[in-house]
Amino acid sequence: MNATTTRGALLAALACVLVGGSFTANSVLGDYPYAGGQFLRYALAFLLLVPLAGPGATARLRALGAGRWLRLALLAAVGMVGFNLAVLAAERTAEPAVPGVFVGCAPVVVAVVVPLMDGRRPQRVVLHGALLVAVGAFTVQGWGRTDAAGIAFSVCALAGEVGFAVLAVPVLRPLGPRLLSATVCGVAAAESAAVGVLADGDAWLPRPDAVEAGALLWQAAVVTVVGFVCWYMGMQRIGAERATLFSGLIPVAAACSAPLVGTGEYGAAQAVGSALVCAGVAVGSGASLRLRRRTAGAVPRGHGTGAGGSKASAGRQVALNPSSERR
Repeated sequence: MNATTTRGALLAALACVLVGGSFTANSVLGDYPYAGGQFLRYALAFLLLVPLAGPGATARLRALGAGRWLRLALLAAVGMVGFNLAVLAAERTAEPAVPGVFVGCAPVVVAVVVPLMDGRRPQRVVLHGALLVAVGAFTVQGWGRTDAAGIAFSVCALAGEVGFAVLAVPVLRPLGPRLLSATVCGVAAAESAAVGVLADGDAWLPRPDAVEAGALLWQAAVVTVVGFVCWYMGMQRIGAERATLFSGLIPVAAACSAPLVGTGEYGAAQAVGSALVCAGVAVGSGASLRLRRRTAGAVPRGHGTGAGGSKASAGRQVALNPSSERR
C-alpha cells in the first residue's frame, strides 16, 4: 500500500469513527426539533468551512453547470437531511439496530453501483470485503423489533448512505474535498430550514440549552467539518468503493464508545463483529493480499524471483492502486 492509499484509508477510517462516536451527542438532542438542529449543525459547519475552501472557490462554483448543482442539492437532500430523517422515522417503530443493519449494507451496494456507473465490472475482491463488512456490522448491532414501516424507512436510510458517496463522485474532482463539504453543508442548511418551517412552524428553531448547544457544536465542528473533509479526502485517494468499506467502522465505534457513557455493553458479539468488519476492510482494500504476497516473498536470497519478480511486483502495485482507476 503506497503513501497515497494509506493516507486515504486512514482519513476514511477517521471520518467513520467520528460518526460512530457521535451517537452519544445524538442521544441528548431527542427533545430538540430535528430540522432546527440540522440547520444549526450544517449552518455552523458551513461558516467554519468557508475559510478553508481554498483559492478560486467562487470561480469553481461558477463553473459548475446546472446538472452538477442539481447533484449537489440531491447529495444534501438524500445523503444528509434525508438520511437523518429516515433514521429517525425508522426508529419510531423499529429498534435502532434495524436501520443500522440496513445502513451497514451500504458497502455492498456501492461496490456494485459505482463500477457500473463507470462502465466497468464490480471488483470481486472489493465485493467480498464489502460482504464481510456488512455481516460484521450486523453482528455488532444484532437485529431488533420492527414492522413494515420501520423496514421501509431503513431502506431509505440505506439509500441516503449510498447517495452520500455515489452522488459526490462527479463533483469531488472539480470542487475538492473542502469546497465540496462547505457547499453541501450550505445547501443542507437551507433545506433543513425549509423542512423546519413546513413541519414545525414558528417552533422550528428554539434556543438550545447548554447541553444541546454543546452537542450541536460537537456535531458541527468535529463530526461535520472534520468528518466530512476527511471522508471526501479519503474517497479522493482510494475511490468510493474502498472508502465506503470503512463505514462498517461506524457501528464498531458506537459499540466501543457506548460503555464509556453507560448506554451499552461491549460483549462477545461486538468483538466478533468488529473482527469481521476489520477483516472485510483488509480484504476489500487489498491489504490482506499485499500482506500475503509480501510474506510469501520474504524468502532467503537466491530462492526468490529475479527480474521477472520485479516486473510482477510493479504490475501488482499499479493494479492495486485504486486512485489510478478514477483520479
